[in-house]
Amino acid sequence: MRAIFQWGLVLLLAVCVPGATASQALQDADARYAAGGLDNIQASLALYAEARRAAPSDYETLWKSARAHRDYGNRAKQKNLPDWEDICKAQGKIAMQLAERAIALAPEGVEGQFYYGLSVGIYSDGVSIFTALSEGLKDKTQTSFEKAYALDKQYNQAGPILSLGRFWTVLPWPMNDKKKALKYFREYEQSGYLETSDEGQVYYGELLIKLGGKANKAEARRWLEIAARSPEPYFADWAQKLLAKID
Repeated sequence: MRAIFQWGLVLLLAVCVPGATASQALQDADARYAAGGLDNIQASLALYAEARRAAPSDYETLWKSARAHRDYGNRAKQKNLPDWEDICKAQGKIAMQLAERAIALAPEGVEGQFYYGLSVGIYSDGVSIFTALSEGLKDKTQTSFEKAYALDKQYNQAGPILSLGRFWTVLPWPMNDKKKALKYFREYEQSGYLETSDEGQVYYGELLIKLGGKANKAEARRWLEIAARSPEPYFADWAQKLLAKID
């Protein structure tokens, strides 16, 4: 009888204190995401969905959900899965929607702004940058990255700085702005994070090659040779291909 009473009390507490259940759901999702790797990130998506059901208007749950969906698309692309473009399209779109909900709850939260911009990037990888531009996503992406930069440009190892540098590099002519991109990459270099970022090294090296000139090519070679030793095959291979373009 006592055991039945205790079990009933547990159920009552779970109903009366929904925050405790929501908190545990988010912790479970975070733990699986933090384990890293494509499979763990994919598994975390269902756990984040459960956390959202428990707390549909929780800012942290929403931006972390957006991050997970975006990262799953990104990993699928880097692993070159047969259907990676479809995955990027689907996951990027979900991530954008979740990030928009997060931004609506907390416009001054750097996380929502930052992951919205990254989510558009993954969506663009799936549908092409021209399709994304036709859907009016250029200005939204720029606004989100610039907002994140203004709020905390050192967030996620200076992610807003790197993202703006990449943003102004990859836009098609005449929207791209290599001088503006270079300004952000120089700032990213000064932040100290470039030294350990194979992603940043490849992006920076690619821009320097596009800018041309002996000094830029020499600097590109320096960073790309570091990136070519990355344990991540995706960036190591990319760096090797870019090095082959330097005459």
